[in-house]
Amino acid sequence: MDINTEKNNIPVELEQYKDYLQYQKNYSLYTIENYYHDILEYLEWLGRESLSFLTVEYSDIRFYLMYLKDEKKDHNTSINRKLSSLRSFYKYLANEGKVKSNVFSFVNGPKKDKKLPRYFEYNELEELFSVPDRRTPTGQRDLLLLEMLYATGVRVGELISIKVSDINLSLRQIIILGKGNKERFVTYGEYCEDALKEYLSDGYLRLNIGNSPYLFLNHNGGVLTERGVRYILDQLIKKTEIHKKISPHMIRHSFATHLLNEGCDLLTVQKLLGHESIKATQIYTHVTTDRLKEVYYHSFPRAKR
Repeated sequence: MDINTEKNNIPVELEQYKDYLQYQKNYSLYTIENYYHDILEYLEWLGRESLSFLTVEYSDIRFYLMYLKDEKKDHNTSINRKLSSLRSFYKYLANEGKVKSNVFSFVNGPKKDKKLPRYFEYNELEELFSVPDRRTPTGQRDLLLLEMLYATGVRVGELISIKVSDINLSLRQIIILGKGNKERFVTYGEYCEDALKEYLSDGYLRLNIGNSPYLFLNHNGGVLTERGVRYILDQLIKKTEIHKKISPHMIRHSFATHLLNEGCDLLTVQKLLGHESIKATQIYTHVTTDRLKEVYYHSFPRAKR
């Protein structure tokens, strides 16, 4: 992220856009890095084609899509992500008066690959929760990390931004600062409560050598990063018999899927996840189809001979 603008011939508009995402849109550093590198790749292609990002036209973008698809062999998901990054960048440029219009608003990406969210089964999560060593400060932290991700369904960027002062211990609620600086309340249950109380009374005090206001700290007392969370999860799952890749978002998927499987309505899940649109939540209804079939064949008297 700390790239010398002048040395690498990076437009000042891109550096300003990066600051805009961080300080005005409250995007996580992980998301900003992805946007940044998507745009850098695009700018490099423009340079090879002797084109300016401020005067590029729709007809030029079609050749960029061909480059991503035919030369780079990018998957449709990757191409759509890059188009989303560039669409957001040009929207910013248009609002700042740097370009006449958002040329990427007219660009349609390739058809998305339909992939259902991956999630953990209940027994897999139980196995995962049994791994952290609760006798150590980092073990207590890791257990709370797992429990809180699953109990609240928060994004990893939201998780590491939680301060101790954001938590209402008596109501078991946390104020979450989500995308676009929008606040919402999330609730956690008794398992998470037990892990939180243990961590705050012991592990947190031993880790917090710098008197940090943040809840999740690394072994040096600094704020845990998104990369740090992913590393912890990778190490934890290696100690289980679970043959699945793990990510914070996969635990978020598990939270939503299990709620729906137990009869929670879609609108409530939408609010709990912090989705602006119900469309983003509807993908989880497909995941629960197998569960519906299981219940049907088990419960309906004439479902099977």
